[in-house]
Amino acid sequence: MGRDLVALVLTVVELLRQLMERQAIRRVEQGDLNDEQVEEIGTTLMLLDQRMKELCEQHGVRPEDLNLDLGPLGTLLPHD
Repeated sequence: MGRDLVALVLTVVELLRQLMERQAIRRVEQGDLNDEQVEEIGTTLMLLDQRMKELCEQHGVRPEDLNLDLGPLGTLLPHD
């Protein structure tokens, strides 16, 4: 797979990861989850973040390369 295609796939995965993270935070703040669920989500999100970093390293893609510039709309991924 070409580097540009890998970067695009990783960008989509990172966008989904960030959306899932925001949804999980919202649910925790609303009190929709019990302590076990909060712990499980936290662990899962940490593992996903770690795996994304590993994939970026493995394919020679920097995390900042994943944030596409959409011109007047700004960047695809919000700055954390």
